[in-house]
Amino acid sequence: MTHMGEQITDIADMPRGGPDASLLDRLLQTDRTEYLDRDDVDPEIKRRVIRGLDRLGSVLKHHDRIAEQVLREVAEVPDPRILELGAGHGALSRKILEQHPTAHLTISDVNPDSVADIAASDLGSNPRATVRLIDATAIDAPDRAFDVAVFALSFHHLPPALAARVFAEATRVADTFVIVDLVRPPAPLHLLKLASLVPVALTMPLAHDGFISSMRAYSATALRALAAHADPKIELQTSSGSLMGQFLISSHQVTVARRKR
Repeated sequence: MTHMGEQITDIADMPRGGPDASLLDRLLQTDRTEYLDRDDVDPEIKRRVIRGLDRLGSVLKHHDRIAEQVLREVAEVPDPRILELGAGHGALSRKILEQHPTAHLTISDVNPDSVADIAASDLGSNPRATVRLIDATAIDAPDRAFDVAVFALSFHHLPPALAARVFAEATRVADTFVIVDLVRPPAPLHLLKLASLVPVALTMPLAHDGFISSMRAYSATALRALAAHADPKIELQTSSGSLMGQFLISSHQVTVARRKR
């Protein structure tokens, strides 16, 4: 377990690479938003990005592996109560329901259109699923209402102040909080990774968002700082794979957070 007890007062200005990020690392971040977060983008472009993410996740088995990770955290719980935050297209929740016959899921997103689409799908009629509009920074649920909460492949969308709020809220309503997101490699490797993405990012919406997402990804050090700012009692365990594996655009960092009660 890793733990950071010192709170940070200027969390809103913290670099994505963490408080002690190098100059190069600070240059490899951006406040520019992905197509998915912009109101001035053609809805069809957003749909293309969402479809592309869904296809990529299916081909590379992302949803399966993340579902397995989440369910490992509740392996000893007979009928686990699971909250998915930022569910997007709902593919992860669908996999969790497939893999665990008695899990009860609350599938949520802050985007009303995404919630409506999920509710209109097979998930909306599943007796073990509840679809809700939830802001992850202010979760309308009592303390410890869930055994585990998961935020998959969307945490980088949040600026630091809001990301810290999610840490506070998710560890309040759930015993365990799992974050699966893009890896932020060491700065020299990150520079090479971004350079390799430039040609396709100029023409493909999915690659465009992947390029920006990589620049907005949080390092393990940054996540520890966010958790400490939310509550010094939050403990983290983080895994980001091999150094060379972090070069891949599909590489993920898994963070498991628990708050001392």
